[in-house]
Amino acid sequence: MRKERIKVFTTTINAGKHKGKKLEIPAIDTTRSSKGILKESLFNTLQFDIIDKNFVEVFGGSGSVGLEALSRGASDAYFSEYNKTAYRILENNARNIDPAHTHLFFGDSFEKFETIYDMVKRSGVKSYFYFDPPFSTRDGMDEVYDKTIDLIEMIEPEVCEMVIVEHMSNLDMPEQVGQLTQTKRKKFGRSTLTYYQPTL
Repeated sequence: MRKERIKVFTTTINAGKHKGKKLEIPAIDTTRSSKGILKESLFNTLQFDIIDKNFVEVFGGSGSVGLEALSRGASDAYFSEYNKTAYRILENNARNIDPAHTHLFFGDSFEKFETIYDMVKRSGVKSYFYFDPPFSTRDGMDEVYDKTIDLIEMIEPEVCEMVIVEHMSNLDMPEQVGQLTQTKRKKFGRSTLTYYQPTL
């Protein structure tokens, strides 16, 4: 049986203590690299607020967002990923960047979220949650977003510093999700970042 061959691209950590270190990104349908300009905008928004906070990348892919957060001073990063190829690359990237402060979970992100959430809640450190659900232009994509919103509804204000959702630009995210309120929305072509914070 022929071994699956996956084309792998590389990107680099942009800033912080691991600046310039290379990350691998698999070229497969189920994971996609967050665009550089989008990632740069995200961290321009977060700036130094992420220092000593947890960062949870719910649909981990290659881990490029959470590992960038670690480089910029986040205390610990948590990732879940269900695709075997992407997960192997995530493991390698975490090992090369900061194995002591990365927590990896293999499996369906919708099923693993509760476990990760309990861990960050027990840590007593406020957390940033980054949701980049795999989307498709085909019918049926709405269910992915409905399930993502269900996860966000679980997040309690005392655990959460901020929730960021990367989604298709033609999707209108709700103003209010659970105990969180939309505070910002920024569009980058087909992708948009929508930010939520605990309702005051």
